[in-house]
Amino acid sequence: MRLSIIQRNTASATRFVMEKADVPADIFWASATDAFELLKRNGELRPIAPRQTGAADKVFGYPVNDPEGYYLGFALSGYGFVYNQSYLAQNKLPVPRDWQDLLNPVYSGQIGITTPSRSGTTHLIVEALLQTYGWEKGWAMLSQLGGNLSTVTARSFGVASGVAQRRFSIGITIDFLANAPEFADAGNVFILPPDTVFVPASIAILSRARNVRGAERFIDFVLSERGQKVLLQPAVARIPLNPALNKGLLPQESGDGLLKYSGFDAALSARRYGLVNLIFDDYIVRRRATLARLWKRVTDLEAIEIDDAQQRSMLARARRLLSTPPLSASDVENADETLKAEWPRSIARSPAHTAMTQRLRATIERNLATAEMLLSSVGRPAAGLTPWRQ
Repeated sequence: MRLSIIQRNTASATRFVMEKADVPADIFWASATDAFELLKRNGELRPIAPRQTGAADKVFGYPVNDPEGYYLGFALSGYGFVYNQSYLAQNKLPVPRDWQDLLNPVYSGQIGITTPSRSGTTHLIVEALLQTYGWEKGWAMLSQLGGNLSTVTARSFGVASGVAQRRFSIGITIDFLANAPEFADAGNVFILPPDTVFVPASIAILSRARNVRGAERFIDFVLSERGQKVLLQPAVARIPLNPALNKGLLPQESGDGLLKYSGFDAALSARRYGLVNLIFDDYIVRRRATLARLWKRVTDLEAIEIDDAQQRSMLARARRLLSTPPLSASDVENADETLKAEWPRSIARSPAHTAMTQRLRATIERNLATAEMLLSSVGRPAAGLTPWRQ
């Protein structure tokens, strides 16, 4: 069988399928399940019969195959942190153990990530946070994480590469990218935190497929024992779905992971896929330097004793402004379904898109400007500030 592969990141590949209807393609293959849900809701996938792989119906509480029969799991993907132990030690930093640890101000300027608009990996992690902790608290965490970022890489591979090159200490990524052969001698270490995101990578046949029989044969191979063994090769470094081949490669199923708290809803993620990407890009990526400066000011002021009640109130209000998402949960719930899912396609030129984008950006600017003004005022009268006494 001869294959022609178009390699793109998940977000780009999803847009490519939806926007290039005249381009022939038979199979869609990716790690993030919400991308498949987005394609399914747009009629881009064909029904597909499950194969006998020996895998359970669910792994870590998540369905291996689409319950509606449009895509199949072929490998298991763990999402966590990659770090360079010697670089952490050089900077006298502890190894992070869970997602909350990444909000610690000691990691200011030490974390790398790629944007969800370019990476299905990051999008799934962002959605897992939003679904587990709720829209408001989830964005509060992402804002604080934004204050600790060193950079936002152009692609997912750049996260592990940046850690290997010691551009930053910690990267948020997926297992097979962190464990790529290129980084074998770099001192990179990948860990799955106790509250890890662990879901199946999937494969599907596109509704436009011209060679359906060939696509079915290829999927048969991918899910066969022979095909599953290919995933174990160092150049691939994926965890096979086949339980006979993944022994010792999976974490113990204990504790409450990000997806186990609420049961990750890929359909919900697909419904607001574009809007979440837009908020992250406008709030976290484009305002990264501002968030870093303001969050450092907040943590510095919170580390000292402020006697003046009015100034304590101003500091608390500044934190609330930095933690408030630019669109509320009700705003998102009431937004047009097509608009929030398909951002930024041709619909992006519609008046509804323009109005919501302007509102989003105005809220971000207003909140950040007000927070900066409040924080400047808090530090002004030195008489009200005294060193913290331990």
